Amino acid sequence: MPLSECWPTDMAHQTKSRLQTFAMPDVGEGLTEAEVLSWRVAVGDTLAVNQVMVEIETAKAAVELPSPFAGRVHELLVEPGVTVGVGTPIITVDTDPDAGELPVPPSPDAARQNGSTPANGSAAQGADGAKIGEVAADGRIATLVGYTSAGAATTRRPRRSTGAAAVAEVPPPPAQPSPTPPAATAPPAAAAATHAPLAAPPVRKLAKDLGVDLGTVPASRADGVISRADVERVAAAGALATSSNAFAVAGTRRVDDPAGREQRIPVTGIRKATAAAMVASAFTAPHVTEFLTIDVTPMMELRDRLRGRREFAEHKLTPLAFVARAVCLAARRTPEINATFEAEAGSDVIVVKRYINLGIAAATPRGLVVPVIHDADALDLAGLAGALQELTTTARDGHTTLEQMSGGTFTITNVGVFGVDTGTPIINPGQAAILALGSIKDAPWVVNGQLAVRKVCQLALSFDHRVLDGQQGSRFLADVGALLADPGLALAF
Repeated sequence: MPLSECWPTDMAHQTKSRLQTFAMPDVGEGLTEAEVLSWRVAVGDTLAVNQVMVEIETAKAAVELPSPFAGRVHELLVEPGVTVGVGTPIITVDTDPDAGELPVPPSPDAARQNGSTPANGSAAQGADGAKIGEVAADGRIATLVGYTSAGAATTRRPRRSTGAAAVAEVPPPPAQPSPTPPAATAPPAAAAATHAPLAAPPVRKLAKDLGVDLGTVPASRADGVISRADVERVAAAGALATSSNAFAVAGTRRVDDPAGREQRIPVTGIRKATAAAMVASAFTAPHVTEFLTIDVTPMMELRDRLRGRREFAEHKLTPLAFVARAVCLAARRTPEINATFEAEAGSDVIVVKRYINLGIAAATPRGLVVPVIHDADALDLAGLAGALQELTTTARDGHTTLEQMSGGTFTITNVGVFGVDTGTPIINPGQAAILALGSIKDAPWVVNGQLAVRKVCQLALSFDHRVLDGQQGSRFLADVGALLADPGLALAF
């Protein structure tokens, strides 16, 4: 409801002119929601323009949001771990903190006397006028989403100490004298049970799914509210303890503890988007996968020679850089490999791209991401090595932006870094092919009729059979392999 309906006009105008609300922005790529990962500011902190205030995770990447306002943080409207839609207010900032304290709205009784009742209880009141956190007339506690039983749970969890000083526990409201004699004092365990664990509804659901009792979860936040990370930490510790017990009694009996023997991981953010994209690709594009084993000894020898040259001194020259260069060169002879299949009403279209935006699949703590080297075909080997080094570092730090993951036309996945020989990669949606690079190992190989130990690896190419025939896919894979087996062939491309 408008502030003017429950506050004096001048008070409401003063508040609205000072308080600025920042809503979850539209970060592009057609995304409609994002999860608040962590706040970089707290209530009362001074905020500067363009200062990072929150980290969010969309279905594509983790993003740091800067503040468009300067002032003091007035209120954080969304808890970490909560997913909200675009346009949802997440923080309010007092843009003129030097003007003094903000006016306090009238009490519910005063609002009723003025003939106004806040709609839905307003942000600070329950449905019957009780303020959030207070006990209503019927004995229930008003919360942001309704009411909870007052009972013995009318005190806050003790706040964690910061520095040398500790924040005192909020005392419980006055209660009627107990008929129990003073000598019958409740034991410490019973006293601890009077503290209701504080957590947002999504965190409570997560705890339920993981079989974690919120009463056993210590809060890491200063305000005593339990976060998703707190619940996951306790769940992981419980699973580890159960696993240790299982090993201790191995061979004697079976541990029948479903809660400890299973781990339930919510599929959200990047992992959820990856799952949906892979399913869509696997059941939309008819995949064909071909394999090629090659001797890359000449490539590895060339790498050793180039490492000593000045232009490669600042770059980590990896086999992946050679593969990226070979892909860009081989695509000149088979341009359809760098295309997409578009289904249109009445007719289908194959769109061949005359530029190569090379996606590199990277494993991160938040899941698989595919940052893109834009216009990779315009870079030489040194340029690709530098771009790959920057791309990998950014992905590992979790700072890959949406722009850096957009517009890919062909993807390389390096499964060899995990010691894997090969695989059958799934094409990224919107592309026509993906190349997997296996591990490079010493293996017996016939050279000029003689058996020798060589550096050998396997390539696997998956392509969309709607876009490429077997002849085109095979020629591209053979060209890439030839360039890696004999880098001097690059002069002929």
